[in-house]
Amino acid sequence: MKKKNLPLLQNIEITGIAAEGKAITRVDDMVLFVPYCVPGDIVDIQVTRKKHSFMEGRVERIVTPSPTRCEPVCKHYGECGGCKWQILPYEEQLRHKQQQIMDSLTRIGKIELPEISPILGSKEIYEYRNKLEFTFSDRKWLSWDTIRAAGGLENVDNTHGLGFHIPNCFDKVLDITECHLMPEINNRIRNGIREYARKLGITFYNEHAHEGQLRTLILRSNHKGEVMLIVVWADEPDMRVMEYIRDSFPEIISLLYVVNRKFNDTIGDQEVHVFHGQDHIMEQMENLQFKVGPKSFYQTNTLQAYELYKVAREFAGLTGNELVFDLYTGTGTIANFVAHQARQVIGIEYVPEAIEDAKVNANINHLDNTLFFAGDMKDILNEDFIAQYGRPDVIITDPPRAGMHEDVINTILFAEPKRIVYVSCNPATQARDLNMLDSKYRVVKVQPVDMFPHTHHVENVVLLEKKDPS
Repeated sequence: MKKKNLPLLQNIEITGIAAEGKAITRVDDMVLFVPYCVPGDIVDIQVTRKKHSFMEGRVERIVTPSPTRCEPVCKHYGECGGCKWQILPYEEQLRHKQQQIMDSLTRIGKIELPEISPILGSKEIYEYRNKLEFTFSDRKWLSWDTIRAAGGLENVDNTHGLGFHIPNCFDKVLDITECHLMPEINNRIRNGIREYARKLGITFYNEHAHEGQLRTLILRSNHKGEVMLIVVWADEPDMRVMEYIRDSFPEIISLLYVVNRKFNDTIGDQEVHVFHGQDHIMEQMENLQFKVGPKSFYQTNTLQAYELYKVAREFAGLTGNELVFDLYTGTGTIANFVAHQARQVIGIEYVPEAIEDAKVNANINHLDNTLFFAGDMKDILNEDFIAQYGRPDVIITDPPRAGMHEDVINTILFAEPKRIVYVSCNPATQARDLNMLDSKYRVVKVQPVDMFPHTHHVENVVLLEKKDPS
C-alpha cells in the first residue's frame, strides 16, 4: 500500500516556540510543528507526518526570514541535533524559557504561585560545557544536501566518522569538525585523533556488525583548562594512538582508556585504565574542591552550576542548626556546598559509585557533618529512616527528568520539613510534583536558571514553605 502523499505548504508564518525547541504554527485549524525555525519566519514546509490534530514538517525554503533570526555560529547547524536555538538571539531564548516555566507551573501545577523571578542567564553562551562525548563510526551520516552539493555519493568520502549521533538514530553518526560547546581544545583533540587513526589504518566501530577498534571519546575539562580524555576501544587498544595523544596534547593531565566489548556504549560497569597522568581532575567551587573521575556526575556548565547552587543555598535559609536531607545527591555537590551552613547534611543517591565520590569529596573538604546513603530513593527514604536519623528541617531535592516517585513525595509530606528546595531540569514533572505537595506546602519563590544556552532545556529552583495548619 502506497504512503499517502503529504502536502507542501507554502508561505507559512511561524508563530511560536513549542516543546523540545520546535517551532509551531497553525494551518487549517491544525497545529504544525517544525524544527529549525523562529517566530516570524515565513517558510515553505514539507509535511512529513499528519495526524488528526497535528502535523509535523521540515523547512524546504525560507521565504522571508524573521527579523529576530540570527546566523548560527556552528557550520553543522541544521544537521547536528544539538543547539537548535542558535538562530534565536540569546535574549529571545531566555524569554521563551521563562515562558516555558510559567506555562508548566500554571497549566500542569495548577497551584497558587508568587511572581516568578527573571531567569538567570549564562555568562558564557559558547564553550560553557565541561564534558562532551563523541562516537566513532566506520561510516559518516550524510545529509541529502551534502550529497547533492558534491554531485553524488560517489564524490564524497563517507568513511571514518567521529561526532554526534543523529537524534533517535543509534547507528548514524554526523562527523563533527567543529563544536563550540567546549573550548577549542576539544576540536584539536578530536580532529587530531581522527586523522592519526586513519593514517594508521585503525578501524572505526560499526554498530550493526559490532566490529571495529575505536568506539567513543569522552572529554572532560575543569576551570583551569586541564583535560581528562577517556578513549573507549571495542577491542584491545592500539598504544600508538594513546602515545600520540599523550605526546600531542599537554593539556590532557588524565589520559584513560576503556575496553568495552558490550553491545551498548555505557562504561559505568567497565574497568577504567590509566595510560598517562592521574585518574581524575579537580574542580573548584568557592573554597571547596571536588574530585571528578571518569564516571562522576558533575553539572556540565561549571560556572552556571555555581549560580544554581547559590540559589538553592539561599532558598534553604540555613543558620547552622538545621538537619538537611539532600535527595538525589549525585556526587554530593549540593550536600557539600551547603554543609558549612548546616548542623548535618544527609545525602541519598541511587548510584553507589556516586555516593563513594560524595564521601571522597566530603573528606577532601574536611567536612565531618555529612552522611551519604546509596539505594533507591523510595526504599531508603521512609518513616523508619526518619525515625532513625531525625526529621529534617530542610529538604533539598534535585531529581532526574522523571521527577519524584509518589512514595518519595508521601514520605516528604510525612517528614514535614519547614522548607523544601526543589531543583528541577524538567519544569513539567516539577509542576506535577508541586501539585502533590500542595496539600501541606505553598510555593513562595521561583527562580529559573539557564544552564544550556541554544537548547530548550532550562533548570528551575522552587522554594516551598509549610502552610499554616490553621
